[in-house]
Amino acid sequence: MLINCVAYRAGRKLADLDISQISDYLIDPACFVWVALRDATPDELEEMRQEFDLHPLAIEDAHHGHQRPKIEEYGDGLFALIQLLALEEGEIVVGEVDIFVGHNFILSVRNRSDQALLGVRERCEREPEVLQQGSGFVLYALIDDVVDHYFPIVDAIESQLEDVEERIFDKGAARSNIGRLYQLKRRLTLVKHAVAPLMEAVGKLTSGRVPPVCANSREYFRDVYDHLTRINAQLDTLRDTVGTAIQVSLSSVAIEQNDVAKRLAAWAGIFAVATAFAGIWGMNFKNMPELQWDYGYPIALTTIVGACGLLFWRFRRTGWL
Repeated sequence: MLINCVAYRAGRKLADLDISQISDYLIDPACFVWVALRDATPDELEEMRQEFDLHPLAIEDAHHGHQRPKIEEYGDGLFALIQLLALEEGEIVVGEVDIFVGHNFILSVRNRSDQALLGVRERCEREPEVLQQGSGFVLYALIDDVVDHYFPIVDAIESQLEDVEERIFDKGAARSNIGRLYQLKRRLTLVKHAVAPLMEAVGKLTSGRVPPVCANSREYFRDVYDHLTRINAQLDTLRDTVGTAIQVSLSSVAIEQNDVAKRLAAWAGIFAVATAFAGIWGMNFKNMPELQWDYGYPIALTTIVGACGLLFWRFRRTGWL
């Protein structure tokens, strides 16, 4: 679905275009065309391929999706695939934006995401002097906007992890903590899969041989690279913390199970003594003197209760009960 299609000259808006008009403006090297699509159909992608003369492999990647973030060079242009992350009802929703970059055009295709990128266009239109720098700066602005949305997600995960850490030693909370920690670990992995490959790809735009369309925006991409490096380091720290918390929670579960086993063993020992006495006096021998005593029954009960009470006191003293 076409969101907008606009032509610019010298950083200022010329006109809203129909798709059929794109090639007419691309002929003029002083014009810059910026097209945005959402959940594009194969027919729309094919139409864009013909208008912008895009590489078929890049179109194929955009059509299939579900790939790791990357930035690839095709001739004089670039193809960037970036994952969009959003936190909805505590779960991370993963989408993607495919960006085709040429000398005087940029095409963005947003898939499976409600994260709008209109703010990037509005920001660039308010600053004609930066939009005049061309497609390289627009690519930076789009990537920067996507990366800025990563920070709240990482902060939310960190906040959730702190909540778990506060109750990690609460009695009976170990099992529920383990479940929450594994959910946090999975979310961290999703963010890591979006950040690490993108950091590697953006790093290639900051040093060494830089593609011509990004040559004038190297310092801007270095800023994005710094942001990604910071997020990546924060993710590594959080993953280590989650791993430690999981080990502590598993140890707490083992300790709780050991305490239960101690209690069961203690009560089993107490009842075993009572059962032993009852078994002895329940044997059918004719010559058992205590059976003939006037106070034999209360003495037997007192002996059983006393032995059980002594064991209970010892177990209680050692912390088993």
